[in-house]
Amino acid sequence: MSTQMGELGSASRSSWRTPAIIILCGCAIGMLGFGPRSALGFFVQPMSHEFSWGRDVFGLAIAVQNLLWGLGQPFAGAVADRFGLFRVMCVGALLYAGGLLLMRYSSTPLSLNIGAGVMVGFGLAGCSFNLVLSAFSKLLPAEKRGLALGAGTAAGSFGQFLFAPIGVALIDNFGWQQALTVFGFLMLLIIPLSLALSTPRVATTANATPADEQTFTKALAEAFGHRSYVLLVLGFFTCGFQLAFITVHLPAFLVDRGISTQTGGWVIAAIGLFNIMGSLSVGYLQNYLPKRYILSTIYFTRALATLAFISFPITPFSAIAFGAVSGLTWLSTVPPTSALVALMFGTRWLATLYGFAFVSHQVGGFLGVWLGGIVFEKYGSYTPIWWLSILFGVLSALINLPIVEKPVARPVAQPA
Repeated sequence: MSTQMGELGSASRSSWRTPAIIILCGCAIGMLGFGPRSALGFFVQPMSHEFSWGRDVFGLAIAVQNLLWGLGQPFAGAVADRFGLFRVMCVGALLYAGGLLLMRYSSTPLSLNIGAGVMVGFGLAGCSFNLVLSAFSKLLPAEKRGLALGAGTAAGSFGQFLFAPIGVALIDNFGWQQALTVFGFLMLLIIPLSLALSTPRVATTANATPADEQTFTKALAEAFGHRSYVLLVLGFFTCGFQLAFITVHLPAFLVDRGISTQTGGWVIAAIGLFNIMGSLSVGYLQNYLPKRYILSTIYFTRALATLAFISFPITPFSAIAFGAVSGLTWLSTVPPTSALVALMFGTRWLATLYGFAFVSHQVGGFLGVWLGGIVFEKYGSYTPIWWLSILFGVLSALINLPIVEKPVARPVAQPA
C-alpha cells in the first residue's frame, strides 16, 4: 500500500511541486485560512455596540459557523478524495471571502448568520488546514509526513498569532468594516497557493488494493464500526468546545475583568505563537511516542491550565500566561488525530474520515460558542462554561487512553 501511494504521490507532482514547495504553500494556506476566523472575537464588542446586539447574537453566528464547518468538512473531504483538491479549495476560498465581505455589511442578525455563519462555515470546510493535512499525507513521502503535519498545524497557529494583533490594529485605526474587507480579500490568495496541493482524480484500476477499491459507504461503515476511531471522534469534541469558546469569548471576558482590548489581542496572539512550538513538537514526538498518550496529556493539561486561570485574580500577566500554556496544546491535537486516522485506515479516504472526526470537533465548537453567549446573557458570567470546559478536558484525557494504534484488518485480495 505504501509503495503504491508513494508512486501515486510521485506521479502526481510536476517538476516544480517539490516537497518543500508543497509544504510551504500548504502552510501559507493554513495560515490564511485559520487567521481571520480566530480573530473574529474582536468584532463582538464593536458590532454589538453599533447594532445594540447581545453577545448571544454574535455567539450564535459563530456557533453556526463552527457547526457548518464541521458538517461540511467530510463532504468537502469526500469530493477532494474523489475529484482532487484544487476545485474544493477554490470554492472554499470564494465562500470564505464572500462571507467576510457580507459580514462587513451585516446590520441584522440574519445577515450576520448568513455571512459569518453559513458562508464562512462552508468556506472553511473547503479551504482550511484540514484539507492541507490530508494533501500532505497523500503527496509527501512517509518519512516527511509527521513533521509536515505538525508544520501545517503550526501554520494555522501562526495565522492566529499574526491576525489577532492585525485585527485589533485595523479595528482601532480604520473601523471593523474595513478590517473585514481586508480579511476578505486576503482569502483570495488561497486560490493560487492551492495549485501546489492539487491531488489527482481517483480512477479504479485492475491492480487496486482492497483499500483503494473501498467505496465511500464501506469506508464509513468500517470507521464507525471501529472502537478506536469512535473514541478518537468523541475525544475530539472537547477540543472544539474549548477552542471555540476561548477564541470568541475570551477577549470580551478579559474586558469585563478590566483588561484592555490590546492585551486581549496579545493573549490570542500568544496562543497562536506558543502553539507553533506545541504543534511542531507534537508533530516530532508522535514519531516516537504513542499518539493516544500525547492526546491524553494535551487534554489533561488544558483542564489544569483552565482551572488555574479561573482560580486566581485575572491580571494581564495571568491572561498572557494562560494564553501561552493554552497555546502549547491549542491545535496540537490535530497532528496525532490525523495521523491516527491515516494509521488505522490508510490515506485513500483520509480527508473524508478525518472530516467526520472534525464534525465532532465542530459540534463541540458550536456548543462552546453558543452556550457561552447564552450563559453570559442569562447570568452575566462565563463561570459555568469554564467549569464545563474543565470537565470535558478530564473526560477526553480518559477517553483517548484505550485507543489501539494499529491498522484495521482487511481481507487480502485474491487473484482471479
